[in-house]
Amino acid sequence: MDQAVLPLSPTEQETSLGSIVPPHTADAYWLTPYGVPGTGSTNTTYIVGHSWEGGSSPFNNISSSSRPGDELTLTTAEGPLAYTIDEITTEFKDTLKDSAIWDKVPGRLVLITCFTEDLWGKNIIIQASPVPAP
Repeated sequence: MDQAVLPLSPTEQETSLGSIVPPHTADAYWLTPYGVPGTGSTNTTYIVGHSWEGGSSPFNNISSSSRPGDELTLTTAEGPLAYTIDEITTEFKDTLKDSAIWDKVPGRLVLITCFTEDLWGKNIIIQASPVPAP
Protein backbone atom coordinates (compact mmCIF):
# COMPACT_ATOMS: atom_id res chain seq x y z
CA MET A 1 0.00 0.00 0.00
CA ASP A 2 1.49 3.30 -1.06
CA GLN A 3 -0.86 5.91 0.33
CA ALA A 4 -0.72 9.45 1.66
CA VAL A 5 -2.15 9.75 5.17
CA LEU A 6 -4.30 12.71 6.19
CA PRO A 7 -4.90 13.88 9.78
CA LEU A 8 -8.31 13.14 11.31
CA SER A 9 -9.66 14.30 14.66
CA PRO A 10 -12.58 12.10 15.74
CA THR A 11 -15.58 13.84 17.26
CA GLU A 12 -16.15 13.60 21.01
CA GLN A 13 -19.13 11.32 20.32
CA GLU A 14 -17.05 8.97 18.12
CA THR A 15 -14.33 8.79 20.75
CA SER A 16 -16.79 8.04 23.57
CA LEU A 17 -18.56 5.38 21.48
CA GLY A 18 -15.30 3.85 20.28
CA SER A 19 -16.66 4.00 16.75
CA ILE A 20 -14.66 6.15 14.37
CA VAL A 21 -15.94 6.55 10.84
CA PRO A 22 -13.42 8.16 8.49
CA PRO A 23 -14.71 10.29 5.63
CA HIS A 24 -16.10 8.23 2.76
CA THR A 25 -13.05 8.57 0.54
CA ALA A 26 -10.27 6.21 -0.55
CA ASP A 27 -7.82 8.14 1.65
CA ALA A 28 -6.03 6.89 4.76
CA TYR A 29 -6.38 8.87 7.99
CA TRP A 30 -4.14 9.23 11.05
CA LEU A 31 -6.16 9.62 14.27
CA THR A 32 -4.52 12.73 15.70
CA PRO A 33 -5.58 12.49 19.39
CA TYR A 34 -3.52 9.32 19.83
CA GLY A 35 0.12 8.55 19.11
CA VAL A 36 2.60 10.18 16.80
CA PRO A 37 4.95 7.77 15.04
CA GLY A 38 8.67 7.86 15.70
CA THR A 39 11.12 8.51 18.49
CA GLY A 40 9.45 9.62 21.68
CA SER A 41 6.05 8.08 20.83
CA THR A 42 3.91 7.93 23.97
CA ASN A 43 0.90 6.10 22.53
CA THR A 44 -0.26 3.88 19.69
CA THR A 45 -0.44 5.46 16.23
CA TYR A 46 -3.72 4.61 14.46
CA ILE A 47 -4.26 4.79 10.71
CA VAL A 48 -7.77 4.08 9.44
CA GLY A 49 -9.45 3.88 6.07
CA HIS A 50 -12.26 2.24 4.16
CA SER A 51 -12.25 -0.90 2.07
CA TRP A 52 -14.55 -0.72 -0.93
CA GLU A 53 -16.39 -3.70 -2.31
CA GLY A 54 -16.30 -3.33 -6.09
CA GLY A 55 -14.20 -0.16 -5.84
CA SER A 56 -10.60 0.86 -5.43
CA SER A 57 -9.05 1.54 -2.03
CA PRO A 58 -5.53 1.04 -0.69
CA PHE A 59 -7.07 -0.86 2.24
CA ASN A 60 -8.81 -3.44 0.00
CA ASN A 61 -7.55 -6.94 0.73
CA ILE A 62 -4.99 -5.67 3.23
CA SER A 63 -5.49 -8.74 5.42
CA SER A 64 -4.99 -11.19 2.55
CA SER A 65 -1.82 -9.47 1.34
CA SER A 66 -0.23 -9.06 4.81
CA ARG A 67 1.20 -11.65 7.16
CA PRO A 68 2.68 -11.53 10.66
CA GLY A 69 6.41 -10.90 10.28
CA ASP A 70 5.97 -8.70 7.18
CA GLU A 71 7.63 -5.31 7.37
CA LEU A 72 5.78 -2.00 6.84
CA THR A 73 7.42 1.35 6.20
CA LEU A 74 5.73 4.53 7.37
CA THR A 75 7.30 7.65 5.91
CA THR A 76 7.14 10.74 8.13
CA ALA A 77 8.62 14.23 7.94
CA GLU A 78 11.60 12.84 9.91
CA GLY A 79 12.09 9.97 7.44
CA PRO A 80 11.03 6.34 7.06
CA LEU A 81 10.05 4.22 10.06
CA ALA A 82 10.06 0.41 9.82
CA TYR A 83 7.47 -1.76 11.58
CA THR A 84 6.98 -5.51 11.78
CA ILE A 85 3.42 -6.88 11.66
CA ASP A 86 2.73 -8.69 14.93
CA GLU A 87 -0.89 -9.68 14.48
CA ILE A 88 -3.81 -9.50 12.05
CA THR A 89 -7.25 -9.92 13.61
CA THR A 90 -10.91 -9.43 12.83
CA GLU A 91 -13.05 -7.48 15.28
CA PHE A 92 -16.82 -6.94 15.31
CA LYS A 93 -17.64 -3.26 14.91
CA ASP A 94 -19.98 -3.31 17.91
CA THR A 95 -17.26 -4.64 20.25
CA LEU A 96 -14.28 -2.74 18.81
CA LYS A 97 -14.59 -0.02 21.46
CA ASP A 98 -13.67 -2.58 24.16
CA SER A 99 -10.76 -4.07 22.24
CA ALA A 100 -7.20 -4.16 23.60
CA ILE A 101 -6.11 -2.28 20.46
CA TRP A 102 -7.05 0.94 22.31
CA ASP A 103 -4.57 0.21 25.12
CA LYS A 104 -1.81 2.82 25.25
CA VAL A 105 1.28 1.17 23.75
CA PRO A 106 4.07 3.62 22.89
CA GLY A 107 5.48 3.12 19.41
CA ARG A 108 2.87 0.62 18.20
CA LEU A 109 1.17 1.09 14.83
CA VAL A 110 -2.42 -0.07 14.27
CA LEU A 111 -4.17 -0.10 10.88
CA ILE A 112 -7.96 -0.41 10.93
CA THR A 113 -10.26 -0.99 7.96
CA CYS A 114 -13.55 -2.69 7.21
CA PHE A 115 -13.67 -6.34 6.18
CA THR A 116 -14.66 -6.24 2.49
CA GLU A 117 -16.88 -9.30 2.82
CA ASP A 118 -18.78 -7.77 5.77
CA LEU A 119 -18.33 -3.99 5.44
CA TRP A 120 -20.87 -3.11 8.12
CA GLY A 121 -20.17 -5.86 10.65
CA LYS A 122 -16.42 -6.41 10.99
CA ASN A 123 -13.07 -4.62 10.95
CA ILE A 124 -9.63 -5.91 10.04
CA ILE A 125 -6.96 -4.86 12.54
CA ILE A 126 -3.23 -4.98 11.81
CA GLN A 127 -0.94 -4.38 14.78
CA ALA A 128 2.76 -3.68 14.20
CA SER A 129 5.79 -2.90 16.36
CA PRO A 130 8.73 -0.67 15.49
CA VAL A 131 11.79 -2.42 14.13
CA PRO A 132 14.65 -1.67 16.55
CA ALA A 133 17.33 0.62 15.19
CA PRO A 134 20.48 -1.23 14.10
